[in-house]
Amino acid sequence: MYDIIIIGGGPAGLTAAVYARRANKTVAVIEKENFGGQITFSPCVENIPGFVSLSGSEFAEKLVDQAISQGVDFESGEVIGIREGMPLEDTGRNTFLVETVEGDVFEGKAVIIATGARHRMLGLPGEEELVGCGISFCAVCDGAFYKDQVVGVVGGGNSALQEAVLLSDLVEKLYIFQDMPYLTGEKKLQEKLEAAPNVEIITGVSVKGFKGESELTGVIIENRENGETKEYDLSGLFVAVGLVPQNEPFTGQIDLNDWGYADSDESCLTRTPGVFVAGDCRSKRIRQVATAAADGAVAAIAAVNYTEGEHK
Repeated sequence: MYDIIIIGGGPAGLTAAVYARRANKTVAVIEKENFGGQITFSPCVENIPGFVSLSGSEFAEKLVDQAISQGVDFESGEVIGIREGMPLEDTGRNTFLVETVEGDVFEGKAVIIATGARHRMLGLPGEEELVGCGISFCAVCDGAFYKDQVVGVVGGGNSALQEAVLLSDLVEKLYIFQDMPYLTGEKKLQEKLEAAPNVEIITGVSVKGFKGESELTGVIIENRENGETKEYDLSGLFVAVGLVPQNEPFTGQIDLNDWGYADSDESCLTRTPGVFVAGDCRSKRIRQVATAAADGAVAAIAAVNYTEGEHK
């Protein structure tokens, strides 16, 4: 049995693991895909405190190495639920049983959910293979790689337009592809992009396919009204069509807001004593590596206090 089980091996989960181990708690991190989280897809990261520049995979490796050096246990598996375990002597509490689709069951005194939020993808053939090879989700992270090149943004909401504003100052030509007949983001953002000489806004269209195999070279766009298609040569495509939090297995322990995020504030507490949330799966305004790490520290300290008998 572990003192603390952490579900998710991204920056929030791994930071929580380090903090919990430094408090001398036994810790297991369960991750269904790649340890390090979505940051591993970024070829260059320049906004992490203490590093001028490094790749996302290098940063993830450093996080994992740090956790290993502290004595954290790592388990690969997809968690499908949490249920109540056996009573703990002299505490009046039960343990938590964390179950995986692979059939494993891990028991812990406290659980931190740090499953993150995936960028919503377009669901087209070859898309996943091109992530990091022309398809990106973060202009802050990857925009500089496309300086003076031709790129596209998919989406018309605030997130997409904010990405587009940043990119418009870097690239030679920027296309914005929006499936609705109009943009839905803030008017000020729209006005700024409409005034930019290197930006072309194309509404009422959908991305139907990609050009390029190992590297993106362009997109195929379909007019939603008449079905006509047109190809655009691009060096990069930034997909900004929303995020999908990974909280479905935990509705028995945590409340979700209307968008599926854990309804928890900066305290990282949930309605279930002993279950905490951290990182991008939590309701928050800013989702960056720095804020994920901050959540990890807060959740870990709260979980440590809980295992030591504090209910706050």
